[in-house]
Amino acid sequence: VCVCVLHFSECADLMTAGSRRCIVVSTLAEACFYADHGFDDIIYAYSLPFDKIERCAALSEKLDLFQVLLDHHDALQQLKRRPLKDGQLWHVWLKLDCGNGRAGVLHSEPEALSLARAIAGTEGVELTGIYAHCGNTYSCTGVEQIQAVAQDTTSCVLQFMEKLKAVGITCKSSIGSTPSCSHPVQDMSKLSEVHPGNYIFYDVQQSMIGSCSLEDVAVRVLTRVIGHCPQKDQLLIDCGWSAISLDGAGKLPTGYAIIEGHPDLKLSSMTQEHGRLEPISGHLDYSKYPLGTLLSLIPHHSCATAMMHPVYHVHSKGRLLGTWNPTRGW
Repeated sequence: VCVCVLHFSECADLMTAGSRRCIVVSTLAEACFYADHGFDDIIYAYSLPFDKIERCAALSEKLDLFQVLLDHHDALQQLKRRPLKDGQLWHVWLKLDCGNGRAGVLHSEPEALSLARAIAGTEGVELTGIYAHCGNTYSCTGVEQIQAVAQDTTSCVLQFMEKLKAVGITCKSSIGSTPSCSHPVQDMSKLSEVHPGNYIFYDVQQSMIGSCSLEDVAVRVLTRVIGHCPQKDQLLIDCGWSAISLDGAGKLPTGYAIIEGHPDLKLSSMTQEHGRLEPISGHLDYSKYPLGTLLSLIPHHSCATAMMHPVYHVHSKGRLLGTWNPTRGW
């Protein structure tokens, strides 16, 4: 499961059903945090940074299974120059670009097969799997579009696996993204594993894509009205971009977030510690929003929002169940 949105062990425990295995992280800070809390079988799903080779080596030598991603021959050379102790192997996933266009070697280029063969043939290194992130599902709207991208990505990976098989290489296969795993296609069952992304929280962005409904979103940022600005027809709140992020600017009719229970309000602008709410139409009735009024914001991107906070308050039906303390940094 992908825990890069969570940053705390309690929820990762729930997501792994207590096994504390088979997790995906996007930073080494997360990897170290989870390793220190008893998690194992961790994939560092980020193109291998050369300045972090030693930290990756330390985790590889400490855990039963720590896995890295690479998409370039130079990264493989870095691993060759840093053999692990006691004959341990570097466990490597080849990052394949199947249309997302972010990281990875393009699946259709001869370089992809060449790099896979080089990894498999390097002493001290194991080609553990082929990894593709279908982040292009984030530009989709609706289940049909999501599944079309998921099918294309799955087909690319499966075809590449056949190329590997033809040259005598066997390894795992994987794709992942929140939308694709929210609406999986049948052929995804032919993959070794899938990485389901941000299903544990969801957010407004995912509801707009079609991954979930707005009712499925589990994250809120609470804010209070701290000022009235009648000359601008605005409310001032104590939530700026340092509490919810600037992600989603211009993508929502309600601004940077949805103000729960107040569809007539828009979070129109933010500075570091302040936000400004204004009516989508008409004028504000300030008597409805006295100073101190508590409002609930549903974030556009919960991953970005979650990164902003040192503690999460876990609640159900208005009752506080506890607090979770996340890790931070890279």
